[in-house]
Amino acid sequence: MKADRWSSDLDEITREFKKEFETLSSEELNWKPNASTWGIAQIIQHVIMVNESYFPVLAEIRNGTYYTPRFGQIGFIHRLFGKLILNSVQPDQKRKTKTLTLWQPEHSAIRSDIVMQFEKHQQELKKAIRESEDLIAANVVISSPANRIIVYKLETAFDIMVAHEKRHFKQAQEINLLRATRNVKPTV
Repeated sequence: MKADRWSSDLDEITREFKKEFETLSSEELNWKPNASTWGIAQIIQHVIMVNESYFPVLAEIRNGTYYTPRFGQIGFIHRLFGKLILNSVQPDQKRKTKTLTLWQPEHSAIRSDIVMQFEKHQQELKKAIRESEDLIAANVVISSPANRIIVYKLETAFDIMVAHEKRHFKQAQEINLLRATRNVKPTV
């Protein structure tokens, strides 16, 4: 089942984030090359925020209060939107996209336990995926938490989340490399 693949991917992503960033200080995690670029901590917080924005959607589906927009019932529309969004978050996608306000990380310093928060979040996400297997099998269509007009299958939403995490891991690695090459050392 795809849930096993997503779970395995999330475990691997979690290991990579921990291996790469777990030992960094708060200063190193929050370091930014410039004011308009996120630091590693902001990237991790953003990933958590995006994923968690889907949790209320799942809860509404479960309690019967979720309403899929009418055009979400038109197959080619939700396939088109799903494909567009999924392609836009691929790790090898060079084109940057502007993050919606809903998913903007804090501008102030983020605590150094953000990597532990991420690890805990990943467990919650894996649980949400496992608990959604029946919804995936039923081909449930949802709208993006950021825009009700953008619709795609729940299965595609999980593909999007995993690809998005991989993309931002790569971004965080690049920031960390840049930080290291500039020889930024924590102050003691």
